[in-house]
Amino acid sequence: MVKHIILWKLRSDMSAEEKQTAAQAIKQGLEGLQGKIPGLVDIRVQIAGRLESSNADLMLDATLASPESLKGYAVHPDHVHVAQTLVRPFTELRTCLDYEYGTI
Repeated sequence: MVKHIILWKLRSDMSAEEKQTAAQAIKQGLEGLQGKIPGLVDIRVQIAGRLESSNADLMLDATLASPESLKGYAVHPDHVHVAQTLVRPFTELRTCLDYEYGTI
């Protein structure tokens, strides 16, 4: 199993209302990929409950079946569409951590 964790900072030139709208659209778009991409076991986007100590605005937490599934997810047309239309236009910083777990 592979964890794919992304932290994003929304664009600083956006108002609080614009950021909330963008975050909700990103959440809906990415979570809407569940069941559409082979090897995507689970996908969740955290946008609520952010504490003042945070320096990111939202987090993607996805579980994939294998490193090969992660590669397929990255280029899958549905994922690419969400990334190009809902994520990249509204974010200014992306940090990624991918790791394999569950193997002995």
